[in-house]
Amino acid sequence: MGVPTFAKKGEDDKTYYSHVNAVLDHQPNITMDDGADVISMLHKDRKNQIKSVLGGTEETTTGVIRLRSMENEGVLAYPVIAVNDANTKHLFDNRYGTGQSTIDGIIRATNMLLAGAKFVVCGYGWCGKGVAMRAKGMGSSVIVTEVSPLHALEAVMDGFMVMPLAEAVKVGDIFVTVTGNTSIITKEHFSQMKDGAIVANSGHFNVEIDLKGLESIMKNKRKVREFVDEYTLSNNKKIHILGEGRLINLAAAEGHPSMVMDMSFANQALSVEYIVQNGKNLEKKVYPVPKEIDSEIALLKLMSMGVAIDVLTPAQKKYLLSWQEGT
Repeated sequence: MGVPTFAKKGEDDKTYYSHVNAVLDHQPNITMDDGADVISMLHKDRKNQIKSVLGGTEETTTGVIRLRSMENEGVLAYPVIAVNDANTKHLFDNRYGTGQSTIDGIIRATNMLLAGAKFVVCGYGWCGKGVAMRAKGMGSSVIVTEVSPLHALEAVMDGFMVMPLAEAVKVGDIFVTVTGNTSIITKEHFSQMKDGAIVANSGHFNVEIDLKGLESIMKNKRKVREFVDEYTLSNNKKIHILGEGRLINLAAAEGHPSMVMDMSFANQALSVEYIVQNGKNLEKKVYPVPKEIDSEIALLKLMSMGVAIDVLTPAQKKYLLSWQEGT
């Protein structure tokens, strides 16, 4: 983050970029990241530039996991705020944004009727919760697969069927991976799927679906629609991969609506401001978004929607803070 304030309109590129570089050399920079890609590059290939970075922000679950790993190994070179962990981010962007845009992408790519379909959601984090909720709303019978006992229990209590993926592949019509991990659906799973199964990814990278494994057991491949590749397996079953295994909500649709992304970007902007003001006093750690920022964004969002809420009276505040009153 460094913006030249003295570049004149009409300057040639060389002069302009010399001004840009001059500013970058004298102003602290802040990395705004998605998946920790920029931070990883700086720590691996451009270590000489780290000294000019005051701090950073991270947008995604996968990125935060990577950054905490870097912190635990003692290699994180500057403080980073985990924007993804803000309530006004993951409770809305991940859940409602991913839920809606994923379903949008699948429908645009396939024109499938979701009502009556067996819809398998691999992963029941906030993104998985959103996808499962929306698929259920479209009339699908939703099955959840999980490795976390807590998340699996949540899915059961939310009214969804939960089973191992090895069992789900035998009955599912549509599969969506939303884990942020690798090799979720493998060639062993593909060989057990129903003829005509549809597979999509809405996690972070295209590694969630083992496409190399799929290719190793296929007879041929053809494109049947713009975002649909049909793989014919050696057992003559056909598997349809959407968007080349990439994020289907971006590959075939338009991503999250701006009406939910505004909160995520507000977290990014206000976290950057916080780092500018406090970065020199922060350790080389992963920090949560300050609660006051999270609360301010929620209030601003409500105001933009024309929604008013109540305010605690002084007596109510006193009651909540006291241990001497009440039963």
